[in-house]
Amino acid sequence: MDSKHPRTARLWARRLPGMLATATVVAGMLAAPATAAPAPAPPVAPLDQSALLSQVVPGLVDINTTLGYQGAAGAGTGIVLDPNGDVLTNNHVIEGATEINAISLANGQGYAVDVIGFDRANDIAVVRMRGAAGLPTANIGTSSNLAVGDPIAAIGNSNGTGSAPSYAPGTITQLGASVRASDESGGGSRELYDLIRVAADIRPGDSGGPLVNGAGQVVGVNVAATLTYRMGGVTGGEGFAIPIDRAMAIANQIRTGAPAPGVHLGDSAFIGVGIADAPAFGGPAGAVVRQVLPDAPAGQTGLRVGDLITAVDGAAVNSAADLSNIVDGHRPGDTVILTWIDRMGNPRSAPVVLGKGPVG
Repeated sequence: MDSKHPRTARLWARRLPGMLATATVVAGMLAAPATAAPAPAPPVAPLDQSALLSQVVPGLVDINTTLGYQGAAGAGTGIVLDPNGDVLTNNHVIEGATEINAISLANGQGYAVDVIGFDRANDIAVVRMRGAAGLPTANIGTSSNLAVGDPIAAIGNSNGTGSAPSYAPGTITQLGASVRASDESGGGSRELYDLIRVAADIRPGDSGGPLVNGAGQVVGVNVAATLTYRMGGVTGGEGFAIPIDRAMAIANQIRTGAPAPGVHLGDSAFIGVGIADAPAFGGPAGAVVRQVLPDAPAGQTGLRVGDLITAVDGAAVNSAADLSNIVDGHRPGDTVILTWIDRMGNPRSAPVVLGKGPVG
């Protein structure tokens, strides 16, 4: 999973990828406990680790990102959908990146990566490896017939080390789980819903990787972990995955190139600020400016660190996520009216020409 800064978002027009935290390596999303803890499932026979790894690993890639504006790096995992290099991953794995590379676990070759599109609310993205051909693809299964107690395994680039793929066996403990996930900096959070909850030691770097069943079929996309959780013999925690049926529906929509609600295609617009949610202390809602990038569009308006962005083109901004979502509806070169309250409490407003910014 993946991390970097406070909600120094990719609010370069958005928030920065948020996952468990440690500075330059990726971290995994920190998930608050799901509503009610499910009862422990009875023991199940372990999966064949060697067989699963040999089946699944050739259809995976390690994803490495450079976040040039933060001087940071990230890592995650991707699932190969097409022999010519279309890859499914989490949006938070690539969010904020100024450069993305992928290494095929089938041939060890590295590829520069282009972002085809993403859906931030569902934390899904599709990227394409330039020049790839003839790659093995993942065996995509279905999440429609999963049940509590089913044995599964999460496979990925644990801790972003780029070493041998990690393998975290476990069982499904809940279907339809909802969690609030945030990075450790507390800069902001996002709601994740309709997830597969598993008792498995999912770790940073596993984000975007597959949750597989005993037949080696991908049934989910690893997205979050609660590392303080303990259950049975699980030593690291519990994890959450996006059901593969929903992930593939979004991925296929992105790959068609047709506009759809919640799906962003093409280049990302860029304001040039790092943001966080406004403190919940009774003050006005908005997105607090934590950073103004040099020579970015926002800096030309007089926006400063500590100011509170409250609207864009008259649409209310009540959180960092609101600002990200509004900017998602625009393209580089668009002009918007930015409204904010400065550090002295004065209302301000100015036009901003959006630039081309980091992805996701």
